Amino acid sequence: MDIQLPLRIDGKSGGVLHDTRQITIIGANGSGKSRFCNALLKACGDKAYRISALKALIPLRSTDEPLHGSIDEMFNRMNQVNPQVKNSADTEFDRLYYIMLMDEFHQLMNYKTHRMLGEKMEFPKTKLDTTVRKWQQVFPKNRVLRENGKLLFSTEGYSDKFSSLRLSDGERAVLYYIGASLYAMPDAVILVDDPETFIHHSIMHTLWNVIEEMRPDCTFIYNTHDVDFASSRVDNQCVWVKAFDPERGAWDYEIMQPGQELSDALYFDILGSRKPVLFVEGDDRHSIDSRLYPLIFPEYTVKPLGSCDKVIESVRSFNDLRSFHRLESRGIVDRDRRNDQEVAYLLKRNIYVPNVAEIENILMLEGVIRAVARYKHRNDGEVFERVKNAVFKMFSHEVKAQALEHVRHYVKRSVEMRIDMKFKNISDVEEHMVDLVNEINPRGMYEQLCRDFHDYLQRRDYMAVLRVYNQKQMLGDSNVASLCGYHRKDDYIRGVLNILKGDGPEAHNIRHAVKHCFGLTDQQEQ
Repeated sequence: MDIQLPLRIDGKSGGVLHDTRQITIIGANGSGKSRFCNALLKACGDKAYRISALKALIPLRSTDEPLHGSIDEMFNRMNQVNPQVKNSADTEFDRLYYIMLMDEFHQLMNYKTHRMLGEKMEFPKTKLDTTVRKWQQVFPKNRVLRENGKLLFSTEGYSDKFSSLRLSDGERAVLYYIGASLYAMPDAVILVDDPETFIHHSIMHTLWNVIEEMRPDCTFIYNTHDVDFASSRVDNQCVWVKAFDPERGAWDYEIMQPGQELSDALYFDILGSRKPVLFVEGDDRHSIDSRLYPLIFPEYTVKPLGSCDKVIESVRSFNDLRSFHRLESRGIVDRDRRNDQEVAYLLKRNIYVPNVAEIENILMLEGVIRAVARYKHRNDGEVFERVKNAVFKMFSHEVKAQALEHVRHYVKRSVEMRIDMKFKNISDVEEHMVDLVNEINPRGMYEQLCRDFHDYLQRRDYMAVLRVYNQKQMLGDSNVASLCGYHRKDDYIRGVLNILKGDGPEAHNIRHAVKHCFGLTDQQEQ
């Protein structure tokens, strides 16, 4: 079906989405997304059909006239036609339930009448039959039974039978969505508000695939906050609603066609926020990055992407699309033995690199340790001095190993960069490789690094050690947790995060120390 889009904020006509079966509406809270959906429905006239499990499962309070063709209108009409069995259901779910049972009753009575008259007639297949079959397709271990004019439910492996009142909200929502979609008028435009509400991710895609297949004549418009769901729809047109002008009744919106290296899910998720984007390493559940950086940089939408390469590539890709989305994008990657030239190169491309080797070292910054110690009513000077001595002792035992790792990183990077060139023959390759060893001079670099590292220890330059020392065991082996009053290093990490969440004076001190590590201030990031 063709869908007329609302007026644009620049005064231009919204245009038409032609022959589309799925439209996903995304946008930040307050962007006018719900009003946008209302405008879409209004343009659809008598083909508009709206369903929402959230509204369907709670008692009705609205005094508005029900939409043409809606469950409420069908229920009211059925009550008028059948006053002898008038129903007083107070939720849309119960009303749908009543409509399906009454339809079943009428069709069975009609079948009986025809059979009594000697007429041939196939046994009717009702909407209730389809709803039950599709519901069991989503919940294959559940069964639906019909006894004494009622629906009863059971679970595989259990003998008890129960009414719909004992179904979970998710099970009732699935039953509602399937049944309600069946009652939509032919060629309807079905607007689904928050299709993810009450529905577990493990069944959500299955459910809406089943419903879309069940109603191939209809167009589905999803008003959703669920990123995975938005990106899962096939042949989907996604509209990003950015802002609404209530005086003019117009919207700032875009029909999205990302199509570049960023995944749809990531792209949709980012565009749901109006903040600039900060891509970081790690995952969104377990890594320190994803838990720490949102508290240090609350002005950003922080997205963990896993590897540093993904961060670098995503910043580039997202900034290439800036003319479309107008959001600023930056990234953070660990230093990981990068030299000053590499760090400067990344900074020019909006990639921040801390002045410490890795994320764990950020929690070992002097300002962070002192702030945590004060928060736990410890002597911050004494605590930091003992931690610093422990770090120096650890590093002194690993000078050669750490220097060797730095050389290994530099050689690998140099070979990757310099071998990527055209050669006329194999002799040229061999000659180039021999010259490459002489140019890089790994032994000379190793010896110089050992001298530099010993110099850091002699000068007791704590920040210089944190900048070059890649050792994830440092948090545990330095004893910083117990010195600050925690049992384990994980407790210390949670302690830092909890202080930042409280946003007191020590939170400010931690945030300042971390930003300073990136060469930033609390006021600006330049």
